[in-house]
Amino acid sequence: MSAVQLDNTLWKARDDSAEQGDTRRLAHIVEAAAGQVEKGEPVLLGFACDAGVARNQGRIGAAEGPAGIRKFMAGLPAHGLTRLLDAGDVTCEGDQLEAAQEQLGLRVADLLAQGARPVVLGGGHEIAWGSFQGLARWLESRGDNEPVLVLNLDAHFDLRTGRPGSSGTPFDQIAHYCEERGRPLQYACLGVSRLANTPALYARAAEVGAVWVEDRDMQERHLEARLANVDALLARARHVYLTIDLDVLPAGVMPGVSAPAPYGVPMAVVEEIVLRVKASGKLRLADMAEYSPRFDIDGHGARAAARLAWQLMSA
Repeated sequence: MSAVQLDNTLWKARDDSAEQGDTRRLAHIVEAAAGQVEKGEPVLLGFACDAGVARNQGRIGAAEGPAGIRKFMAGLPAHGLTRLLDAGDVTCEGDQLEAAQEQLGLRVADLLAQGARPVVLGGGHEIAWGSFQGLARWLESRGDNEPVLVLNLDAHFDLRTGRPGSSGTPFDQIAHYCEERGRPLQYACLGVSRLANTPALYARAAEVGAVWVEDRDMQERHLEARLANVDALLARARHVYLTIDLDVLPAGVMPGVSAPAPYGVPMAVVEEIVLRVKASGKLRLADMAEYSPRFDIDGHGARAAARLAWQLMSA
């Protein structure tokens, strides 16, 4: 793994070392990823990209997301973590989306080959096609054709069939890729908003054999049933790629996205699903997408994103 330069303007936190006990925060344990990784150790990677959102006629700003989330992660207490590895950012130059996705895939595959568990911060949801390319490259290098679960927490299916690719096409691209190579795939989208997806997208979801649950059935009163659904999906998979489009959260919790959700899925439900997937031992890769600091309100969205990232990386 090549060394990266930490941005010390982001990784800053208060120093409570004069207090008793363990007062370390993530900023105090962060290291540039540059060497041996423990098996299963989480490694942070950024994808600074707006091109997919721009192509999808959305509000740009997600390229600033990785920095914005890191800034709020920095002050969180370390608890069981002894170090936090940061592998820097893959940056999309202009509209060079496909090149950036390919580079992200190479970086993810490299981290997986070293035994790491990448946690990637976007960027628009075009991150998913780049992330999956990395997972697929790693699996193919091992001759591993075991079933993969792509679990998407999202208000949108992102199964648009038009090309070139955008933030609205990644799971259609993944489905085509797996179909062409005979790779077993289960796509599941939890949190779908009927008001944010056309009948054509529902039809495409059915064509690819997707499992989905709408936002109205993803509230706290449904949590036990939804965790049972997740357990059933996990039982059938050997490898899991978890991707969180932050616009699945209600707008009051996550205002800083291209398409804020007027209804959404409560943070408590999203977090419990994240923790259930992480506890399965099958999570190989996770990412989160669409956070845009310029549309946030008093850091509300950044705090929510940082909390989810912390849960993904904690011991």
